[in-house]
Amino acid sequence: MKRISRRRVLEGLLSAAVASAMAGWLVRSRKNVVARARRWRDAVIRPPAALPEEAFLSRCIGCGQCGDVCPNGCIRFDRTTNGIGAPYLRLREKACVLCMRCTRACPTGALTPVPTDSGEDIQAHVKMGLAVVDKNICNSYNGFACGACVQACPFKGQALKALTWERPVVDPETCVGCGLCEKACIVYPQAIRVRPQSALS
Repeated sequence: MKRISRRRVLEGLLSAAVASAMAGWLVRSRKNVVARARRWRDAVIRPPAALPEEAFLSRCIGCGQCGDVCPNGCIRFDRTTNGIGAPYLRLREKACVLCMRCTRACPTGALTPVPTDSGEDIQAHVKMGLAVVDKNICNSYNGFACGACVQACPFKGQALKALTWERPVVDPETCVGCGLCEKACIVYPQAIRVRPQSALS
């Protein structure tokens, strides 16, 4: 009978431990990715300067005044959320033009009033979400210069910058999540999408 050396036994045990740890890490990583994807799928984009989600839903009364004053008609209402008709945006269909009228029309403070539509005021008060670029399907990252999203950004050169071949790069500090880049994207499914603020935390 062949004797197995202590070294081989230790090597086998070590290999088994490493394999077990790797399997556990892969399972945890997959769970994290799935949980993040569900958060992104279930979260919604609220109008500009909305309070954090829980506070927003506790204050919003579903009066519809924000939608009434929106010149772009981009605010929709979800009658299934607490039965109040909470406002939300579907940016691929209609993006926010950052006029800030909705924030001044809100009677309950669910939307914080933004004094003006100047870039400084908007960037100081608004964080609807964050634009995220999918480099796998973005034309500019795959040999075809595009730049449609960069041209559409109201904070071009700040929130969205273009590298060589018009490759878009998002600055998370200055992106307000208006969705004008997402609306302008010529790729389907879109190569740049806004992740809702409530899904980023």
